[in-house]
Amino acid sequence: MRHARTRYPLNRFSSWRKATERSLAKNLLKYEAIRTTLAHAKSVQPLVENLVTDAKTNTLANKRRAFSVLGEHLLVRTLFTEIAPRFKNVQGGYTRIIKLGSRRGDNAEMVIFELTKKKVKLVKAKAEKPKTEQPAKEAAHPTEEKKPETATAVKEKDKPSVSQKPQKKFLGGIRKIFKKERDSL
Repeated sequence: MRHARTRYPLNRFSSWRKATERSLAKNLLKYEAIRTTLAHAKSVQPLVENLVTDAKTNTLANKRRAFSVLGEHLLVRTLFTEIAPRFKNVQGGYTRIIKLGSRRGDNAEMVIFELTKKKVKLVKAKAEKPKTEQPAKEAAHPTEEKKPETATAVKEKDKPSVSQKPQKKFLGGIRKIFKKERDSL
């Protein structure tokens, strides 16, 4: 009997559907949040939930099972060392789907599919520099005068440097074609 064995066929044959689900699962675990359609997110959600559940028990069999789905050793290591420990005391619900609205072209329901606990980024606070009032002092005491540029410095600026290359024309002068008045609207 096939009770409760429904799938989201995603209008694909089985190998293509499995490849799509694996790709979405890999991207979700790599970036921790992806933007996709509602049907794709709902079809991948059980796969990701099972991967995280297996990763909570760090055994060789579970690592091999995760590798058979993900296909990347680095991603398996990330799953077992970084993602699974975040959900150590959680019994389920590792992912969430946040609806965004419809896509303009085909009216597909778009969602953000993400892990519920994301990686915390620590940002160091910058030490504030003591404010100095040098500009006010300079305005009050104009002791230094600016020196005028010498004639040799001006001559050196006018000369093009040896390392600069001449600019190439945009696609060999194709810009002229588009500048014609008859082509513009």
